[in-house]
Amino acid sequence: MSGRVLVAGFSTRHVAQSAQRAGYKVCAVDHFCDQDLSWYTEDRIRFEELEDLPDSVSEIAGRHRFDMLVTTSGAEDMPSGLPVCGTPPEKIRRFLDKLETQHFFEELRIPVPNLLKDRTYPAFFKPRRGAGGWRNAVITNDDERISWETLNPDVPYIRQEIVEGFPGSVCCVTDGSHACAVASNEQMMRGVEGAMYGFAGSVTPGTHPCTDRMIGLAEQIAAKSGCVGTIGIDFMIGNDVVAIEVNPRFQATVDTVEAATGCNLFRLHVDACRGILPQKRPVASRYAARKILFAPKDMTIKSDLKHLSPIVADIPWPGTILEKDKAIITVFGDGSTREEALAALDKNITTVQQYLR
Repeated sequence: MSGRVLVAGFSTRHVAQSAQRAGYKVCAVDHFCDQDLSWYTEDRIRFEELEDLPDSVSEIAGRHRFDMLVTTSGAEDMPSGLPVCGTPPEKIRRFLDKLETQHFFEELRIPVPNLLKDRTYPAFFKPRRGAGGWRNAVITNDDERISWETLNPDVPYIRQEIVEGFPGSVCCVTDGSHACAVASNEQMMRGVEGAMYGFAGSVTPGTHPCTDRMIGLAEQIAAKSGCVGTIGIDFMIGNDVVAIEVNPRFQATVDTVEAATGCNLFRLHVDACRGILPQKRPVASRYAARKILFAPKDMTIKSDLKHLSPIVADIPWPGTILEKDKAIITVFGDGSTREEALAALDKNITTVQQYLR
């Protein structure tokens, strides 16, 4: 494959890396512009706020001719005038709204948490728009509701019943009417006050006894979504599998999906957009784990961490100033079993943390 692709969104390194490995020339518009993004891109622009993203895309489009635009979180429905490789904005908008996604699941008779009436507790509060889950919260009374609304002023949200279990997801590719699951994943949540349900990592493949049912539901959802390319569906796995969200874009699990299956997800994405799906589901040959490390306090990155690659990614430049709770770096681990992968991840985290003191 050849051609030049622009990857645009809040975080793009994982997609840019996959695209470069697939043989494309890559440019990026990214909020972080971490050190390793420069390894996979010819050109890049950093933006500060999401409202700056369209102007940054226009600026880089004035420098290069692009064969395709691929968007990540924050840029899914952005107008650009560039040829989009992925779900068109008019179809993608439904899945950027959690309430519309809820109705979509209900129409398909997919198990989904029930919506709750006002002042019914406990309730799971979720902004109608947004990614990463960092503002999601369990609210048990009016005082907590008022506090949440104060922290999130003028943010439309939904209230769902609380579903017991643990979070998982399935990465699929779809041509708009058919779908193929690429990999199932366990999801790691931050589990800290203020970001209890924020995404913090993944393990691929998922190994829960209900994984096959989750994969079947994911393929059904993806095929009926009208999306094209790669699409991720989030679930809660307990006594049953309950659908939570649709991510109509490249997911944060790209690294572990590719490491576990040996697939190139960007190549699968482009093929799916051209109507070509895998003839059978990829099979994971090993386990891959990924965890994001967050700043425990306000800090400055003093060391050059690039020598830690390939056990890390999203590598900050020396001198980067980080506020408390901001993402620092991604750490990986892998192995022939889930336990080996998690043990390698823990070992690598210990190594990385020596350079963050």
